[in-house]
Amino acid sequence: MSSDRVIIFDTTLRDGEQSPGCSMNTAEKLEIAGALVDLGVDVIEAGFPIASPGDFEAVQAIARQFGDRGPKICGLARCREEDIDRAGSALNDAKNRRIHVFLATSSIHRQYKLNMDKPEIIAKAVESVKRAKGLCDDVEFSPEDAARTELDFLSEVVEKAIAAGATTVNIPDTVGYATPSHYFHVISHLKQNVPNIAQAVISTHCHNDLGLAVANSLAAVEAGARQVECTINGLGERAGNAALEEIVMALRTRSDYYKLTTGINTKKLCGVSRLVSSITGMTVQRNKAIVGQNAFAHEAGIHQHGMLMERTTYEIMRPEDVGFTGSNLVLGKHSGRHAFRDRIEHLGQSLDDATFEKVFDDFIALCDKKKNVYDADILALVENRSTETPDRWKLAAFHTSAGSGAIPTATIELVEDGQPPVRDAAIGDGPIDAVFNALERITHIHARLQNYQVRSLTVGKEAQGEVLVEIEHNNHVFHGKAASTDIIEASARAYLKALNKAAANRDTRKPLHAQHE
Repeated sequence: MSSDRVIIFDTTLRDGEQSPGCSMNTAEKLEIAGALVDLGVDVIEAGFPIASPGDFEAVQAIARQFGDRGPKICGLARCREEDIDRAGSALNDAKNRRIHVFLATSSIHRQYKLNMDKPEIIAKAVESVKRAKGLCDDVEFSPEDAARTELDFLSEVVEKAIAAGATTVNIPDTVGYATPSHYFHVISHLKQNVPNIAQAVISTHCHNDLGLAVANSLAAVEAGARQVECTINGLGERAGNAALEEIVMALRTRSDYYKLTTGINTKKLCGVSRLVSSITGMTVQRNKAIVGQNAFAHEAGIHQHGMLMERTTYEIMRPEDVGFTGSNLVLGKHSGRHAFRDRIEHLGQSLDDATFEKVFDDFIALCDKKKNVYDADILALVENRSTETPDRWKLAAFHTSAGSGAIPTATIELVEDGQPPVRDAAIGDGPIDAVFNALERITHIHARLQNYQVRSLTVGKEAQGEVLVEIEHNNHVFHGKAASTDIIEASARAYLKALNKAAANRDTRKPLHAQHE
Protein backbone atom coordinates (compact mmCIF):
# COMPACT_ATOMS: atom_id res chain seq x y z
CA MET A 1 0.00 0.00 0.00
CA SER A 2 1.39 3.38 -1.00
CA SER A 3 2.38 5.69 1.84
CA ASP A 4 0.11 8.41 0.43
CA ARG A 5 -2.96 6.14 0.34
CA VAL A 6 -5.34 5.95 3.32
CA ILE A 7 -7.17 2.65 3.82
CA ILE A 8 -10.88 3.16 4.49
CA PHE A 9 -12.14 0.54 6.95
CA ASP A 10 -15.94 0.66 7.16
CA THR A 11 -17.54 -0.68 10.33
CA THR A 12 -21.15 0.38 9.65
CA LEU A 13 -22.28 -3.24 9.76
CA ARG A 14 -20.54 -3.90 13.09
CA ASP A 15 -20.01 -0.80 15.22
CA GLY A 16 -22.69 1.14 13.37
CA GLU A 17 -25.22 -1.59 14.01
CA GLN A 18 -24.54 -1.27 17.74
CA SER A 19 -26.36 2.06 17.72
CA PRO A 20 -29.54 1.53 19.75
CA GLY A 21 -32.37 0.53 17.40
CA CYS A 22 -30.10 0.02 14.37
CA SER A 23 -30.02 -3.78 14.21
CA MET A 24 -30.18 -5.15 10.67
CA ASN A 25 -31.13 -8.53 9.29
CA THR A 26 -28.93 -10.48 6.88
CA ALA A 27 -30.71 -9.25 3.73
CA GLU A 28 -30.30 -5.63 4.83
CA LYS A 29 -26.63 -6.16 5.67
CA LEU A 30 -26.02 -7.72 2.27
CA GLU A 31 -27.63 -4.72 0.58
CA ILE A 32 -25.44 -2.27 2.48
CA ALA A 33 -22.35 -4.44 1.89
CA GLY A 34 -23.00 -4.31 -1.85
CA ALA A 35 -23.25 -0.52 -1.68
CA LEU A 36 -19.97 -0.36 0.26
CA VAL A 37 -18.28 -2.50 -2.39
CA ASP A 38 -19.48 -0.09 -5.09
CA LEU A 39 -18.38 2.85 -2.93
CA GLY A 40 -14.84 1.49 -2.97
CA VAL A 41 -14.10 0.87 0.71
CA ASP A 42 -10.96 -1.18 1.36
CA VAL A 43 -12.22 -3.21 4.35
CA ILE A 44 -15.77 -4.10 5.39
CA GLU A 45 -16.11 -5.14 9.03
CA ALA A 46 -19.16 -7.30 8.49
CA GLY A 47 -19.96 -8.12 12.09
CA PHE A 48 -19.10 -9.90 15.31
CA PRO A 49 -19.66 -13.60 14.49
CA ILE A 50 -19.69 -14.90 18.07
CA ALA A 51 -22.40 -12.41 19.13
CA SER A 52 -25.32 -14.42 17.75
CA PRO A 53 -26.31 -16.93 15.06
CA GLY A 54 -27.68 -14.00 13.07
CA ASP A 55 -24.35 -12.17 13.16
CA PHE A 56 -22.49 -15.31 12.11
CA GLU A 57 -24.91 -15.86 9.24
CA ALA A 58 -24.56 -12.27 8.04
CA VAL A 59 -20.75 -12.28 8.12
CA GLN A 60 -20.68 -15.63 6.34
CA ALA A 61 -23.14 -14.46 3.67
CA ILE A 62 -21.17 -11.25 3.05
CA ALA A 63 -17.90 -13.21 2.90
CA ARG A 64 -19.37 -15.61 0.34
CA GLN A 65 -20.92 -12.93 -1.85
CA PHE A 66 -18.25 -10.22 -1.73
CA GLY A 67 -15.08 -11.89 -0.45
CA ASP A 68 -13.56 -12.10 -3.92
CA ARG A 69 -14.70 -8.72 -5.26
CA GLY A 70 -12.10 -6.32 -3.91
CA PRO A 71 -12.52 -5.25 -0.28
CA LYS A 72 -11.35 -7.41 2.57
CA ILE A 73 -14.19 -8.85 4.64
CA CYS A 74 -13.43 -8.60 8.33
CA GLY A 75 -14.88 -10.30 11.38
CA LEU A 76 -14.41 -9.05 14.95
CA ALA A 77 -13.35 -11.28 17.85
CA ARG A 78 -12.43 -10.78 21.48
CA CYS A 79 -9.14 -12.29 22.55
CA ARG A 80 -10.84 -15.60 23.26
CA GLU A 81 -10.31 -18.87 21.46
CA GLU A 82 -14.01 -19.43 20.76
CA ASP A 83 -14.41 -15.90 19.34
CA ILE A 84 -11.43 -16.23 17.03
CA ASP A 85 -12.43 -19.68 15.78
CA ARG A 86 -15.98 -18.49 15.14
CA ALA A 87 -14.73 -15.50 13.16
CA GLY A 88 -12.41 -17.73 11.14
CA SER A 89 -15.28 -20.07 10.32
CA ALA A 90 -17.57 -17.22 9.23
CA LEU A 91 -14.88 -15.83 6.92
CA ASN A 92 -13.71 -19.17 5.55
CA ASP A 93 -15.31 -18.70 2.11
CA ALA A 94 -13.72 -15.28 1.48
CA LYS A 95 -10.50 -15.01 -0.49
CA ASN A 96 -9.89 -11.52 0.91
CA ARG A 97 -10.46 -11.74 4.65
CA ARG A 98 -9.25 -10.35 7.95
CA ILE A 99 -9.72 -11.31 11.59
CA HIS A 100 -9.82 -8.36 13.98
CA VAL A 101 -9.02 -9.21 17.61
CA PHE A 102 -9.23 -6.78 20.51
CA LEU A 103 -8.35 -6.65 24.20
CA ALA A 104 -8.61 -3.73 26.60
CA THR A 105 -5.35 -2.25 27.86
CA SER A 106 -6.17 0.87 29.90
CA SER A 107 -5.74 0.76 33.66
CA ILE A 108 -9.43 1.31 34.30
CA HIS A 109 -10.37 -1.61 32.04
CA ARG A 110 -7.62 -3.84 33.44
CA GLN A 111 -8.84 -3.24 36.97
CA TYR A 112 -12.60 -3.10 36.68
CA LYS A 113 -13.49 -5.11 33.57
CA LEU A 114 -10.79 -7.71 33.03
CA ASN A 115 -9.16 -8.10 36.44
CA MET A 116 -5.87 -8.76 34.63
CA ASP A 117 -2.41 -7.32 35.15
CA LYS A 118 -0.06 -6.07 32.42
CA PRO A 119 1.84 -9.34 31.83
CA GLU A 120 -1.46 -11.22 31.51
CA ILE A 121 -2.73 -8.67 28.97
CA ILE A 122 0.40 -9.03 26.86
CA ALA A 123 0.34 -12.83 27.03
CA LYS A 124 -3.33 -12.98 26.03
CA ALA A 125 -2.83 -10.52 23.16
CA VAL A 126 0.14 -12.45 21.76
CA GLU A 127 -1.65 -15.79 22.10
CA SER A 128 -4.77 -14.47 20.37
CA VAL A 129 -2.93 -12.81 17.48
CA LYS A 130 -1.05 -16.06 16.87
CA ARG A 131 -4.26 -18.08 16.91
CA ALA A 132 -5.90 -15.69 14.43
CA LYS A 133 -2.79 -15.78 12.28
CA GLY A 134 -3.17 -19.54 12.01
CA LEU A 135 -6.60 -19.01 10.44
CA CYS A 136 -5.97 -15.87 8.37
CA ASP A 137 -2.89 -14.12 6.98
CA ASP A 138 -4.35 -10.66 7.61
CA VAL A 139 -4.79 -10.00 11.35
CA GLU A 140 -5.67 -6.71 13.01
CA PHE A 141 -5.10 -6.12 16.72
CA SER A 142 -6.82 -3.41 18.77
CA PRO A 143 -5.78 -2.45 22.31
CA GLU A 144 -9.22 -1.29 23.43
CA ASP A 145 -9.30 2.12 25.15
CA ALA A 146 -5.82 2.81 23.79
CA ALA A 147 -6.26 6.56 24.15
CA ARG A 148 -6.40 6.16 27.94
CA THR A 149 -3.62 3.57 28.16
CA GLU A 150 -0.19 4.43 29.57
CA LEU A 151 2.02 5.12 26.56
CA ASP A 152 4.91 2.88 27.61
CA PHE A 153 2.57 -0.06 28.16
CA LEU A 154 0.67 0.67 24.94
CA SER A 155 3.96 0.65 23.03
CA GLU A 156 4.91 -2.69 24.56
CA VAL A 157 1.56 -4.30 23.71
CA VAL A 158 1.69 -3.01 20.13
CA GLU A 159 5.24 -4.22 19.65
CA LYS A 160 4.43 -7.71 20.93
CA ALA A 161 1.25 -7.91 18.82
CA ILE A 162 3.17 -7.03 15.65
CA ALA A 163 5.86 -9.57 16.51
CA ALA A 164 3.12 -12.19 16.91
CA GLY A 165 1.86 -11.50 13.38
CA ALA A 166 -0.51 -8.52 13.45
CA THR A 167 -0.46 -6.73 10.10
CA THR A 168 -2.58 -3.80 11.33
CA VAL A 169 -2.54 -2.23 14.79
CA ASN A 170 -5.62 -0.19 15.53
CA ILE A 171 -5.46 2.48 18.25
CA PRO A 172 -9.05 3.02 19.44
CA ASP A 173 -10.32 6.07 21.23
CA THR A 174 -13.05 3.83 22.57
CA VAL A 175 -14.87 6.37 24.72
CA GLY A 176 -14.24 9.51 22.67
CA TYR A 177 -11.92 10.94 25.32
CA ALA A 178 -9.03 12.14 23.16
CA THR A 179 -8.43 15.55 21.65
CA PRO A 180 -6.63 16.06 18.33
CA SER A 181 -3.28 17.08 19.87
CA HIS A 182 -3.51 14.26 22.43
CA TYR A 183 -4.30 11.66 19.79
CA PHE A 184 -1.58 12.98 17.46
CA HIS A 185 0.88 12.53 20.33
CA VAL A 186 -0.24 8.93 20.92
CA ILE A 187 0.30 7.94 17.28
CA SER A 188 3.59 9.81 17.12
CA HIS A 189 4.81 8.11 20.29
CA LEU A 190 4.11 4.68 18.80
CA LYS A 191 5.94 5.54 15.58
CA GLN A 192 8.96 6.72 17.53
CA ASN A 193 9.06 4.06 20.26
CA VAL A 194 7.85 0.77 18.74
CA PRO A 195 10.86 -0.76 16.93
CA ASN A 196 8.83 -2.90 14.52
CA ILE A 197 6.03 -0.38 13.86
CA ALA A 198 6.93 -0.21 10.16
CA GLN A 199 5.86 -3.85 9.80
CA ALA A 200 2.20 -2.97 10.38
CA VAL A 201 -0.33 -0.37 9.28
CA ILE A 202 -1.36 2.01 12.05
CA SER A 203 -5.14 2.41 12.21
CA THR A 204 -7.42 4.88 13.97
CA HIS A 205 -10.85 4.18 15.45
CA CYS A 206 -12.47 7.22 17.08
CA HIS A 207 -15.78 7.71 18.84
CA ASN A 208 -17.63 11.00 18.85
CA ASP A 209 -18.55 11.56 22.50
CA LEU A 210 -16.97 15.03 22.46
CA GLY A 211 -17.74 15.66 18.80
CA LEU A 212 -14.08 15.12 17.88
CA ALA A 213 -14.09 11.76 16.11
CA VAL A 214 -13.33 13.15 12.65
CA ALA A 215 -10.83 15.72 13.95
CA ASN A 216 -9.03 13.05 15.98
CA SER A 217 -8.93 10.66 13.02
CA LEU A 218 -7.43 13.33 10.79
CA ALA A 219 -4.88 14.18 13.49
CA ALA A 220 -3.85 10.51 13.58
CA VAL A 221 -3.50 10.50 9.79
CA GLU A 222 -1.22 13.55 10.07
CA ALA A 223 0.86 11.64 12.61
CA GLY A 224 1.26 8.68 10.25
CA ALA A 225 -1.81 6.45 10.59
CA ARG A 226 -2.78 5.00 7.22
CA GLN A 227 -6.09 3.30 8.02
CA VAL A 228 -9.21 5.05 9.29
CA GLU A 229 -12.08 3.08 10.80
CA CYS A 230 -15.36 4.89 10.23
CA THR A 231 -19.05 4.46 9.50
CA ILE A 232 -21.61 5.83 7.06
CA ASN A 233 -23.41 8.83 8.61
CA GLY A 234 -21.20 8.47 11.70
CA LEU A 235 -23.33 5.65 13.12
CA GLY A 236 -22.03 3.90 16.20
CA GLU A 237 -22.33 3.40 19.93
CA ARG A 238 -23.46 6.37 22.02
CA ALA A 239 -22.60 9.52 20.00
CA GLY A 240 -21.31 7.43 17.09
CA ASN A 241 -18.07 6.96 15.18
CA ALA A 242 -16.06 9.08 12.79
CA ALA A 243 -18.19 9.68 9.70
CA LEU A 244 -16.75 8.09 6.57
CA GLU A 245 -18.08 10.77 4.26
CA GLU A 246 -16.48 13.55 6.32
CA ILE A 247 -13.09 11.81 6.53
CA VAL A 248 -13.00 11.09 2.80
CA MET A 249 -14.06 14.55 1.69
CA ALA A 250 -11.71 16.26 4.13
CA LEU A 251 -8.80 14.32 2.63
CA ARG A 252 -9.99 15.06 -0.89
CA THR A 253 -10.91 18.72 -0.44
CA ARG A 254 -7.73 19.49 1.48
CA SER A 255 -5.42 17.32 -0.59
CA ASP A 256 -3.17 20.38 -0.78
CA TYR A 257 -2.58 19.98 2.96
CA TYR A 258 -2.78 16.23 3.60
CA LYS A 259 -1.38 15.09 0.23
CA LEU A 260 -3.21 11.79 0.69
CA THR A 261 -5.78 9.84 -1.33
CA THR A 262 -8.44 7.17 -0.80
CA GLY A 263 -10.07 4.71 -3.16
CA ILE A 264 -13.58 5.99 -2.50
CA ASN A 265 -15.94 6.82 -5.37
CA THR A 266 -17.19 10.00 -3.74
CA LYS A 267 -20.10 10.40 -6.17
CA LYS A 268 -21.80 7.51 -4.39
CA LEU A 269 -21.56 9.00 -0.89
CA CYS A 270 -25.04 10.55 -0.77
CA GLY A 271 -26.65 7.42 -2.20
CA VAL A 272 -25.04 5.14 0.39
CA SER A 273 -25.95 7.62 3.12
CA ARG A 274 -29.62 7.49 2.09
CA LEU A 275 -29.56 3.69 1.93
CA VAL A 276 -28.10 3.32 5.43
CA SER A 277 -30.54 5.90 6.79
CA SER A 278 -33.47 4.08 5.22
CA ILE A 279 -32.48 0.65 6.51
CA THR A 280 -31.48 1.67 10.02
CA GLY A 281 -34.17 4.29 10.51
CA MET A 282 -31.56 6.83 11.66
CA THR A 283 -32.50 10.10 9.98
CA VAL A 284 -29.63 12.25 8.75
CA GLN A 285 -29.85 15.74 10.25
CA ARG A 286 -30.49 18.45 7.67
CA ASN A 287 -27.25 20.31 8.42
CA LYS A 288 -25.07 17.18 8.47
CA ALA A 289 -21.77 17.78 6.70
CA ILE A 290 -21.43 16.34 3.18
CA VAL A 291 -24.71 14.39 3.00
CA GLY A 292 -27.26 16.55 4.85
CA GLN A 293 -30.18 18.09 2.99
CA ASN A 294 -28.81 21.59 3.67
CA ALA A 295 -25.16 20.74 2.98
CA PHE A 296 -25.20 22.74 -0.27
CA ALA A 297 -28.10 25.12 0.46
CA HIS A 298 -27.59 28.89 0.35
CA GLU A 299 -30.29 31.18 1.71
CA ALA A 300 -28.47 34.33 2.81
CA GLY A 301 -28.62 36.99 0.09
CA ILE A 302 -24.92 37.73 0.17
CA HIS A 303 -24.16 34.01 -0.21
CA GLN A 304 -26.58 33.65 -3.11
CA HIS A 305 -25.07 36.66 -4.86
CA GLY A 306 -21.57 35.25 -4.42
CA MET A 307 -22.68 31.85 -5.75
CA LEU A 308 -24.15 33.45 -8.85
CA MET A 309 -20.94 35.33 -9.51
CA GLU A 310 -18.54 32.46 -8.73
CA ARG A 311 -19.48 29.12 -7.12
CA THR A 312 -16.23 28.78 -5.16
CA THR A 313 -16.97 31.92 -3.14
CA TYR A 314 -19.14 29.84 -0.82
CA GLU A 315 -18.71 26.20 -1.89
CA ILE A 316 -15.50 24.29 -1.23
CA MET A 317 -16.94 21.12 -2.80
CA ARG A 318 -19.13 20.53 -5.82
CA PRO A 319 -22.46 18.88 -4.95
CA GLU A 320 -22.08 16.45 -7.85
CA ASP A 321 -18.77 15.22 -6.43
CA VAL A 322 -20.60 13.59 -3.51
CA GLY A 323 -23.69 12.56 -5.47
CA PHE A 324 -25.79 15.32 -3.94
CA THR A 325 -29.13 16.00 -5.61
CA GLY A 326 -31.19 19.04 -4.89
CA SER A 327 -34.77 19.94 -5.72
CA ASN A 328 -34.48 20.69 -9.44
CA LEU A 329 -37.60 20.14 -11.50
CA VAL A 330 -36.89 17.30 -13.91
CA LEU A 331 -39.78 15.33 -15.39
CA GLY A 332 -43.52 15.23 -15.88
CA LYS A 333 -46.18 12.62 -16.65
CA HIS A 334 -45.54 12.89 -20.40
CA SER A 335 -41.91 11.87 -20.01
CA GLY A 336 -41.11 8.49 -21.50
CA ARG A 337 -39.18 5.54 -20.16
CA HIS A 338 -35.93 6.55 -21.85
CA ALA A 339 -35.93 10.01 -20.31
CA PHE A 340 -36.87 8.58 -16.93
CA ARG A 341 -34.12 5.94 -17.04
CA ASP A 342 -31.61 8.60 -18.05
CA ARG A 343 -32.62 10.69 -15.05
CA ILE A 344 -32.41 7.66 -12.74
CA GLU A 345 -28.86 7.00 -13.91
CA HIS A 346 -27.96 10.70 -13.61
CA LEU A 347 -29.04 10.48 -9.97
CA GLY A 348 -26.56 7.67 -9.45
CA GLN A 349 -29.08 4.83 -9.24
CA SER A 350 -28.78 1.46 -10.94
CA LEU A 351 -31.99 -0.57 -11.23
CA ASP A 352 -32.71 -3.94 -12.78
CA ASP A 353 -35.45 -4.01 -15.41
CA ALA A 354 -38.16 -5.34 -13.10
CA THR A 355 -37.48 -2.75 -10.40
CA PHE A 356 -37.25 0.02 -13.00
CA GLU A 357 -40.72 -0.82 -14.33
CA LYS A 358 -42.18 -0.69 -10.82
CA VAL A 359 -40.51 2.65 -10.11
CA PHE A 360 -41.69 4.02 -13.47
CA ASP A 361 -45.27 2.99 -12.71
CA ASP A 362 -44.96 4.70 -9.31
CA PHE A 363 -43.62 7.80 -11.09
CA ILE A 364 -46.60 7.96 -13.47
CA ALA A 365 -48.98 7.57 -10.53
CA LEU A 366 -47.18 10.35 -8.67
CA CYS A 367 -47.41 12.65 -11.70
CA ASP A 368 -51.20 12.35 -11.50
CA LYS A 369 -51.08 13.58 -7.91
CA LYS A 370 -48.65 16.50 -8.23
CA LYS A 371 -47.70 18.85 -11.03
CA ASN A 372 -43.97 19.22 -10.34
CA VAL A 373 -41.80 16.17 -9.78
CA TYR A 374 -38.37 16.79 -8.28
CA ASP A 375 -35.19 14.77 -7.97
CA ALA A 376 -35.94 14.09 -4.31
CA ASP A 377 -39.35 12.68 -5.30
CA ILE A 378 -37.74 10.28 -7.75
CA LEU A 379 -35.14 9.18 -5.22
CA ALA A 380 -37.92 8.46 -2.73
CA LEU A 381 -39.67 6.26 -5.30
CA VAL A 382 -36.44 4.37 -5.96
CA GLU A 383 -35.81 3.98 -2.25
CA ASN A 384 -39.31 2.62 -1.64
CA ARG A 385 -38.71 -0.10 -4.21
CA SER A 386 -34.99 -0.84 -3.95
CA THR A 387 -35.05 -1.35 -0.18
CA GLU A 388 -38.04 -3.65 -0.32
CA THR A 389 -37.84 -6.86 1.68
CA PRO A 390 -40.29 -9.74 1.19
CA ASP A 391 -43.40 -8.60 3.02
CA ARG A 392 -46.03 -10.91 4.42
CA TRP A 393 -48.79 -8.30 4.21
CA LYS A 394 -49.39 -5.65 1.56
CA LEU A 395 -51.72 -2.68 1.81
CA ALA A 396 -54.55 -3.07 -0.68
CA ALA A 397 -56.86 -0.24 0.42
CA PHE A 398 -57.62 2.06 3.34
CA HIS A 399 -60.24 4.58 4.38
CA THR A 400 -60.26 6.98 7.31
CA SER A 401 -62.77 9.39 8.75
CA ALA A 402 -62.20 12.04 11.38
CA GLY A 403 -63.38 15.50 12.32
CA SER A 404 -64.59 17.73 15.09
CA GLY A 405 -67.12 15.82 17.18
CA ALA A 406 -66.53 12.57 15.25
CA ILE A 407 -64.79 9.40 16.38
CA PRO A 408 -61.63 8.86 14.26
CA THR A 409 -62.02 5.59 12.40
CA ALA A 410 -59.91 3.61 9.95
CA THR A 411 -60.82 0.70 7.70
CA ILE A 412 -57.93 -1.33 6.29
CA GLU A 413 -57.69 -4.04 3.64
CA LEU A 414 -54.55 -6.17 3.52
CA VAL A 415 -53.48 -8.96 1.19
CA GLU A 416 -51.37 -11.79 2.60
CA ASP A 417 -49.32 -13.95 0.21
CA GLY A 418 -51.99 -14.14 -2.46
CA GLN A 419 -54.76 -15.03 0.00
CA PRO A 420 -58.18 -13.35 -0.15
CA PRO A 421 -58.10 -9.78 1.20
CA VAL A 422 -58.58 -9.33 4.94
CA ARG A 423 -60.47 -6.30 6.21
CA ASP A 424 -60.88 -4.78 9.65
CA ALA A 425 -61.57 -1.44 11.27
CA ALA A 426 -60.51 0.36 14.43
CA ILE A 427 -60.87 3.66 16.20
CA GLY A 428 -58.12 5.84 17.68
CA ASP A 429 -57.16 9.21 19.04
CA GLY A 430 -56.86 10.42 15.44
CA PRO A 431 -56.97 8.96 11.94
CA ILE A 432 -53.34 7.82 11.99
CA ASP A 433 -53.69 6.19 15.39
CA ALA A 434 -56.82 4.45 14.09
CA VAL A 435 -54.86 3.19 11.05
CA PHE A 436 -52.13 1.78 13.27
CA ASN A 437 -54.70 0.07 15.50
CA ALA A 438 -56.45 -1.49 12.50
CA LEU A 439 -53.15 -2.78 11.12
CA GLU A 440 -52.35 -4.38 14.46
CA ARG A 441 -55.79 -6.02 14.61
CA ILE A 442 -55.31 -7.66 11.22
CA THR A 443 -51.66 -8.72 11.70
CA HIS A 444 -52.10 -9.74 15.35
CA ILE A 445 -48.86 -7.93 16.16
CA HIS A 446 -49.17 -5.45 18.98
CA ALA A 447 -46.28 -3.01 19.15
CA ARG A 448 -45.33 0.12 21.02
CA LEU A 449 -44.75 3.17 18.84
CA GLN A 450 -41.44 4.72 19.92
CA ASN A 451 -40.92 7.31 17.22
CA TYR A 452 -43.02 8.88 14.49
CA GLN A 453 -41.60 11.52 12.15
CA VAL A 454 -42.98 13.30 9.11
CA ARG A 455 -40.96 15.52 6.79
CA SER A 456 -41.50 17.13 3.42
CA LEU A 457 -39.29 15.79 0.65
CA THR A 458 -39.59 18.85 -1.56
CA VAL A 459 -41.54 22.13 -1.53
CA GLY A 460 -45.12 23.25 -2.04
CA LYS A 461 -48.53 22.10 -0.87
CA GLU A 462 -48.41 19.01 -3.08
CA ALA A 463 -45.00 17.82 -1.87
CA GLN A 464 -44.52 14.19 -0.91
CA GLY A 465 -44.36 13.58 2.80
CA GLU A 466 -41.94 10.99 4.11
CA VAL A 467 -42.94 9.12 7.26
CA LEU A 468 -40.52 7.26 9.52
CA VAL A 469 -41.84 5.03 12.30
CA GLU A 470 -39.99 3.10 14.98
CA ILE A 471 -41.79 0.38 16.91
CA GLU A 472 -40.84 -2.00 19.72
CA HIS A 473 -42.11 -5.57 19.69
CA ASN A 474 -40.85 -8.33 21.98
CA ASN A 475 -37.89 -6.19 23.09
CA HIS A 476 -36.78 -5.61 19.50
CA VAL A 477 -36.92 -2.35 17.56
CA PHE A 478 -38.08 -2.20 13.94
CA HIS A 479 -38.27 0.68 11.48
CA GLY A 480 -40.49 1.49 8.56
CA LYS A 481 -40.37 4.33 6.07
CA ALA A 482 -42.65 5.35 3.21
CA ALA A 483 -43.46 8.43 1.15
CA SER A 484 -46.66 9.67 -0.43
CA THR A 485 -48.52 12.88 -1.16
CA ASP A 486 -51.06 11.50 1.35
CA ILE A 487 -49.52 11.50 4.84
CA ILE A 488 -52.04 8.97 6.14
CA GLU A 489 -51.17 6.56 3.33
CA ALA A 490 -47.44 7.07 3.97
CA SER A 491 -48.03 6.44 7.66
CA ALA A 492 -49.97 3.24 6.97
CA ARG A 493 -47.29 1.89 4.63
CA ALA A 494 -44.46 2.81 7.01
CA TYR A 495 -46.16 1.17 9.99
CA LEU A 496 -46.99 -1.92 7.95
CA LYS A 497 -43.36 -2.14 6.82
CA ALA A 498 -42.27 -2.18 10.47
CA LEU A 499 -44.90 -4.80 11.35
CA ASN A 500 -43.70 -7.00 8.48
CA LYS A 501 -40.15 -6.80 9.84
CA ALA A 502 -41.40 -7.74 13.29
CA ALA A 503 -43.23 -10.75 11.84
CA ALA A 504 -40.13 -11.89 9.96
CA ASN A 505 -38.04 -11.59 13.11
CA ARG A 506 -40.27 -13.63 15.42
CA ASP A 507 -38.24 -16.81 15.14
CA THR A 508 -34.77 -15.27 14.89
CA ARG A 509 -34.12 -13.67 18.27
CA LYS A 510 -30.88 -11.72 18.39
CA PRO A 511 -29.08 -10.96 21.67
CA LEU A 512 -27.59 -7.59 22.42
CA HIS A 513 -23.98 -6.94 21.40
CA ALA A 514 -21.35 -6.44 24.05
CA GLN A 515 -19.87 -2.95 23.93
CA HIS A 516 -16.30 -2.71 22.74
CA GLU A 517 -13.90 -0.42 20.90
